[in-house]
Amino acid sequence: MFDPNCPSRQVLDRIGDRWSVLVVLTLAAGTLRHGEIAARIGGITPKMLTQTLRALERDGLVARTVYAEVPPRVEYALTELGHDLVGLTRQLERWAEAHMPDVEAARAAYDARVTASSR
Repeated sequence: MFDPNCPSRQVLDRIGDRWSVLVVLTLAAGTLRHGEIAARIGGITPKMLTQTLRALERDGLVARTVYAEVPPRVEYALTELGHDLVGLTRQLERWAEAHMPDVEAARAAYDARVTASSR
């Protein structure tokens, strides 16, 4: 994993990406359409959501199902591999929510030190 050519780095990039984590957490509730996912994830652009869904599909974490209707209906769901990732993403979610005050305090202290040293 520490070798720059190790393929597992690509997996880490995918599952460590902010939008990927949020999409996985959103789809943990069940199958959704593109617009439903976008509505639940504040701040994601349609283009970024599409790119994230495609990347997750390519990595086998999300399944895309197209229904031959007029207009076409497309739904997204986690695969078995994607469901296996939900526990880890929930742990990240809990950690981030529990430690955000600590992170904000550390940032403020760092910014104060940098500002003071640049004077």
